[in-house]
Amino acid sequence: MNKQILLALALCTSSLAMIGCVRNANASVLDSGNNQVELRQIQSRAFDIADKEKTMRSVISTLQDLGFVIDKADLALGTVTGTKLDGYALRMTVTVRPRNAKQMLVRASAEYAQEAVVDPAPYQSFFASLSKSMFLTAQNVD
Repeated sequence: MNKQILLALALCTSSLAMIGCVRNANASVLDSGNNQVELRQIQSRAFDIADKEKTMRSVISTLQDLGFVIDKADLALGTVTGTKLDGYALRMTVTVRPRNAKQMLVRASAEYAQEAVVDPAPYQSFFASLSKSMFLTAQNVD
């Protein structure tokens, strides 16, 4: 029994370290525009690819590689939503849209306990993995 409790505590501790800071939902309504612009910059990356479908496939595979279960994916809307259940519920929604004729803009939005995650670490981790996946896709490596 003690081993189960220690294992649960270890999982919770590692999970909380990955989640990072969570913003109070009430406070986010009153935030100034500067904070939202900074958050959007953390949450967004442009990729040099014009193929929305390939980008969506890379997003889905990246989320799955990171332990997320895909809840919804819609190519027409360019959205993918996944949930990671590892002692907690972290939900991430990723949108893909054309930025210009040669680039796709990918924006990730994470929430924990129905509150926005504002710590840059989870987003940096996601985009680092996605960048590798996009590179492999561009090189036609499966």
